[in-house]
Amino acid sequence: MKVQETIVKAYDLITGDEDARVCKDIPEAACDDQPRNFFAYLAANLFNKIADELASAKLILPWMLASVGAPAVFSGFLVPIREAGVLVPQLLVAAYIRRIPLRKVVWLWGGGLTAGSLLLMAVIAGNLTGSAAGWGIILSLVVYSLARGLCSVSAKDVIGKTVSKGRRGALMGYSASIAGAVTLGFGLYIQWLGMTSTATPLLIGLLVISAAMWLVALFAFAGIHEQPGATEGGGNALLTALESLKLLRTDAWLRQFIYARALLLSVALAPPFYVLLAQQRTAGDTAGLGMMIIASGVASLVSSPLWGKMSDRSSRKVMVISAFTASLLGVGVFFLVQSGSGLVAQPWFHGVLFLGLNIAHSGVRLGRKVYLVDMATAETRAPYVAISNTLIGIVILLAGVIGILGDLLSIHTLILLLGLVSLWASFYALRLKEVSH
Repeated sequence: MKVQETIVKAYDLITGDEDARVCKDIPEAACDDQPRNFFAYLAANLFNKIADELASAKLILPWMLASVGAPAVFSGFLVPIREAGVLVPQLLVAAYIRRIPLRKVVWLWGGGLTAGSLLLMAVIAGNLTGSAAGWGIILSLVVYSLARGLCSVSAKDVIGKTVSKGRRGALMGYSASIAGAVTLGFGLYIQWLGMTSTATPLLIGLLVISAAMWLVALFAFAGIHEQPGATEGGGNALLTALESLKLLRTDAWLRQFIYARALLLSVALAPPFYVLLAQQRTAGDTAGLGMMIIASGVASLVSSPLWGKMSDRSSRKVMVISAFTASLLGVGVFFLVQSGSGLVAQPWFHGVLFLGLNIAHSGVRLGRKVYLVDMATAETRAPYVAISNTLIGIVILLAGVIGILGDLLSIHTLILLLGLVSLWASFYALRLKEVSH
């Protein structure tokens, strides 16, 4: 009883509620469990966010692939598989998940598969090299991404049934801030290690820690008291998307947005190649890895407030500015490498580059999400999201072949090409209509 009272008091302190039973749009039976569920979801979200950073497809996995001697083509597929793999389950299994009264079970299965796939990556990295390691890590990432998709599609439903409207943003904000601080701590530790630690064992350790974080998240999520939900309705999102394809013929604005979003993928695809460049130019110095992890943590802390306020004024301009920033970084990196500048051998320099790129990427993600929501009406929002996600999921998988160029061209030339596409995306986004607020 004392534990329950402590949880309620802590919930009141954090949320400002004088009565923990104040509920909005959740089942009446879930009100008494809301303080417990708030902290259970907070803990689960916190630990899986930390785990995601420690096994990042933008940073950790490309560095690992390079350290085990895998060709650059494998790094090119990391982000496409990570992003599209999360999207596919949401399109295919949403209707099936809705038939399950307690959706947290789906999240637990997804979390267990995620932890297992991370451990498998660690085993592969410790025992294989070259293309064999590349194939093993890529196939493990497929499982990881599909499992994360199960977590994503079920988590939204669970939080909608257990935590009141007006409390969900605070929950996400707290978990993101704490996870960013923890990520910074890991980055500082790795940066301090420098050359005293060998890269591959260190990366394997990060994957094992990430898997352990997921197991802790599983334990926390299992503690959520979820009320059974409705099991009727809920159409298949893939069928909805296919039925909405006719909108591409009749809605020019939607076509322009999807084209802009496709061009903006150049920003999302760039991080692994910045990581490969850092790994090459700093001779695999783990201090460089530490600096980039620090940069990732700082970016997650500062980017959302930065772009959020701007998006409320003009999400179109956020897309333009963030894409233009990414293009400047790409062009600048190319000329610095070509000129033989000593900066490119400094770990801190790659940390600064990665910070700028991550902030730009966050701007692209936030800007295009807000733009899509604002341009759509209540009637068109669902089909807009379905068709946009379906087409972009296909495009990003096809874009994975860009990694082939990494083996044919120099890494800095590939970064230049992505930077030029980002410049194209910036100018194209400038042509989009401004949405009304």
